[in-house]
Amino acid sequence: MRKLSRGAYEDTKGFVRAAETLLEVVLLTVLYYFFFRKEYELPYFGYNGKYVLMGIYAVLLYVFFLNSDCTMFGQLHRLDLIIGQIISLFLTNFISYFQLCLIANRMITPMPMILLFLLEVIIAIVLIYAYTELYYKLYAPHDMVLVYGNKRGVGLKIKIDSRRDKYNISKLLCVDAGVDAICREIRNYEAVILTDIPAQERNDILKYCYQHRIRTYVAPKLTDIMLRGARDNTLFDTPLLLVKGTGLTPMQRIIKRTMDLVLCSVAMIVAAPVMLVIAAAIKIEDGGPVFYRQKRMTRNGREFEILKFRSMIVDAEKYAGAVLAEDNDPRITKVGKVIRAARLDELPQILNILKGDMSIVGPRPERKVLADEICKEIPEFAYRLKVRGGLTGYAQIYGKYNTSAYDKLRLDMMYIENYSPLLDIKLIILTLRIMFSKESTEGIDKAAENARRAEELLQKMEHPPKASPEEPNS
Repeated sequence: MRKLSRGAYEDTKGFVRAAETLLEVVLLTVLYYFFFRKEYELPYFGYNGKYVLMGIYAVLLYVFFLNSDCTMFGQLHRLDLIIGQIISLFLTNFISYFQLCLIANRMITPMPMILLFLLEVIIAIVLIYAYTELYYKLYAPHDMVLVYGNKRGVGLKIKIDSRRDKYNISKLLCVDAGVDAICREIRNYEAVILTDIPAQERNDILKYCYQHRIRTYVAPKLTDIMLRGARDNTLFDTPLLLVKGTGLTPMQRIIKRTMDLVLCSVAMIVAAPVMLVIAAAIKIEDGGPVFYRQKRMTRNGREFEILKFRSMIVDAEKYAGAVLAEDNDPRITKVGKVIRAARLDELPQILNILKGDMSIVGPRPERKVLADEICKEIPEFAYRLKVRGGLTGYAQIYGKYNTSAYDKLRLDMMYIENYSPLLDIKLIILTLRIMFSKESTEGIDKAAENARRAEELLQKMEHPPKASPEEPNS
């Protein structure tokens, strides 16, 4: 089956993914029903009640699938989809097992649920590969043009080129070419990316694309993100948007703090044995302190002492200064390599959350010296301090270790301006997925490589190679 032409089935992507997800949920729910009937014939449980159990199972599975972004077939990498579905299946079966225990009024054998889980994982992997291949056959990568204003905009092409299975930027246009020339050119492409260009030019191009139904991707400015969290004011016949700029409301802070206390209290019960093993391993390796303590900034600029499992040699900063760790950094210990790769060095911050210095979800707290340095170049970086620092957040989930300070700020602002308890739950689930993702732990050496490639691209654009003279006719 050949890939379809420009614009074909664009409006059906959501429908196709929804149908694929529904088919998978139905298949896995029927499998659960089979195991329930065969292995868990519980007394005093009516026949119609089994259908209620199937419905609850299907709803749980569907909700976990959506909140772990593991049904984005063809968009996310297969490994991310597989990890997300494994986590969703585990959580669904974990809840369903204790649900059956409550119905039976006793602890029942977990073996059938374990076998069900393993079989579901196999089916999920097969379906993910099948659905992804179907996506690639139906939808060709977009032929795109990128309109940029500065070097940072050109750097976006380097990132997008890593997903040539979905996007193909075949032309770069500088905004200096003029709005009219750009609008004439983009009619030849399926989509356009607008990044780091002046507001007036961006508005003109965006209106043109909207009028002609051209798919448009826009790198948001900080003011765009602020407006996304604004409230509608319809007291007058002129529409107004209200931007308070206060961070979370008092009620949102109460809800968020309650969730932090409840979830971290439960997490401590599960994490305590793991933390004891890690602490022992650190102590055995070099006899140094188990914890690494460092001053960080949280809401309203207040400093606190963050806790981490020590993953570097003792007094590492005395030898190299306060610098970010790179890949294969010689300061990292053997135990440190393992716990950093699995993000387990952050576990002691559960204590910081219980104490009230941090939240489970929020902008990553920075050192004051580093934050002050960043604020010299990006004064808006201080906006992140409108909420408590977090163990995880938008920048940790959707960014990488080498994501620029400006991009991290945009991600953190998207979280602050769109906060809801449901968003926190989704980000907590997604955190479990990214713990197994190598991409998110790319070091700063990768960022340097991307910057070098962007510089080379700019040089080629500014100084294109001269065409060789044509051979004379013989």
